[in-house]
Amino acid sequence: MDMKNIINIRIAFALMLSLAMVGCKRSSSSNQSRATGWKINDKNGGFQYNTNFKEQETSPGLVFVEGGTFTMGKVQDDPMHDWNNTPNQQHVQSFYMDESEVTNKMYLEYLDWIKRVYPPDDPNFKLIYQGALPDTLVWRNRLGYSEMMTENYLRHPGYGEYPVVGVSWIQAVDFASWRTDRVNELYLEQAGYLKRDARVTDVNADANFNTDTYINSPSSTYGGNAEILEGGKRRQQTDVDGNPVNVYAKRESGIISPEYRLPSEVEWEYAALGLNELRNYNSIRGRKKYPWSGQYTRSGKRKTRGDQLANFKQGKGDYGGIAGWSDDGADITNKVKSYLPNDFGIYDMAGNVAEWVADVYRPIVDDEFNDFNYYRGNVYTKNAINEDGTVKVVTSEDIVYDTLSTGQIVPRNLPGTILQVPINGEDTYLKTNFDASDNRNFRDGDRRSSRYYSDNFNEDENGTETKQMYNSPRHEVTLDSTGAIVRTIDKSNNRTSLINDDVRVYKGGSWKDRAYWIDPAQRRYFPQDMATDYIGFRCAMSRVGSKSKGSHKTRH
Repeated sequence: MDMKNIINIRIAFALMLSLAMVGCKRSSSSNQSRATGWKINDKNGGFQYNTNFKEQETSPGLVFVEGGTFTMGKVQDDPMHDWNNTPNQQHVQSFYMDESEVTNKMYLEYLDWIKRVYPPDDPNFKLIYQGALPDTLVWRNRLGYSEMMTENYLRHPGYGEYPVVGVSWIQAVDFASWRTDRVNELYLEQAGYLKRDARVTDVNADANFNTDTYINSPSSTYGGNAEILEGGKRRQQTDVDGNPVNVYAKRESGIISPEYRLPSEVEWEYAALGLNELRNYNSIRGRKKYPWSGQYTRSGKRKTRGDQLANFKQGKGDYGGIAGWSDDGADITNKVKSYLPNDFGIYDMAGNVAEWVADVYRPIVDDEFNDFNYYRGNVYTKNAINEDGTVKVVTSEDIVYDTLSTGQIVPRNLPGTILQVPINGEDTYLKTNFDASDNRNFRDGDRRSSRYYSDNFNEDENGTETKQMYNSPRHEVTLDSTGAIVRTIDKSNNRTSLINDDVRVYKGGSWKDRAYWIDPAQRRYFPQDMATDYIGFRCAMSRVGSKSKGSHKTRH
């Protein structure tokens, strides 16, 4: 081969290598579209997207729970024969869970915000603050002295780190919504999208922050106050023509966190079992009795041998044990994190207080229909739209109040939020996965259900005979023309159940329960608008993106 051919070969090889490198560079650029080749995040405008996003940041108070499969329900020690926790295999997506129950101090922060933004001395807002207050009278007992807890448990600093009680399921959901908004408000301020400290200095009833409003109509947030919305450092960024860019953050920014919410029942039980480290056959197949390893309630470790691992009722007239070494350290509730966490790093998933979860109660977990992220309670809504096509943002004049079965009056919506309306036939047209707004009683014995109970006939309000599985009392609370509360009690002798679409599951045992109830598989129910001295709650958050933390890194 002569020198000329060798040179040509070398030139051709260099050219091919150069082209390959260019191609590689083009395909690997995170700021260049693989669909069009256009530049992403161009200062001249176009598609804006967070191409540097790695993974979801753990929001305040939460710990990561990697999802997986497990056996939900109970397989041993069932003397009650409840027939409501038949074992079934479920798969749970990864999520985040509060490391402890929501405390009195955390809830008081919520009440303080409500009081500042919706002053109860304003007649238009009085019922908002009252609707958020826990029922401190849950501590009263006809034959027991408990006024000290009634007067002090919620507000005294001595109980600041104790779990809040006297909170209904509805109040717990409202707290979670408030928490979502406050955390995202802080994130946006830190990222420069909101004026610094506006969340404290500039907030009022018609000028506050709501996450959904910011996403759907950012200019309506804070009542449209441009000084707050454009007062961050992002306002200083401009394109080549001097026009401001990135004034508002979108979902694509990666800054806005998913919502805080109550955990679903399947999430709560999975998190309580703590299957992070103990991946043996018995734990996966549902034979793990408590959130810790072993079948006993006392520690078997040499350093802490004999110590109680949870706060529960030891026996009749025994709420803590003999004072001293044998005691569990509490007679009522105890300070959160007083006992060892489980393998996920979550505290008090057994004992202290039982906890609300999101689900509507039914004796049967319908794993025949769904075994992935199971949840009963979906009510689908959509944003109300004005005639001009914008979303309907609630104002102080638009507040609608609901009267609960207890007679308590609570706001259905708050100023600054987007009005929600049920989905309709247009939204469900040709949909195969859902066809109604309210799915709480799906497949549980109604006319369209696959599970019929032919021996249970009842009459509806029109006297028509219907086939109904859960025939619960229908009490009514209304307001007369003077605004007085009128209570009508259903005294029918034909009612056969207390189960309806307004009872919710609560999980775990409490300071008032025997050890039988601290098994994570146990499930009970309670009306969603009532409260007790032994039910509290904690929040959860969905995981976006990868199933495992750090999975963006290459695995070997």
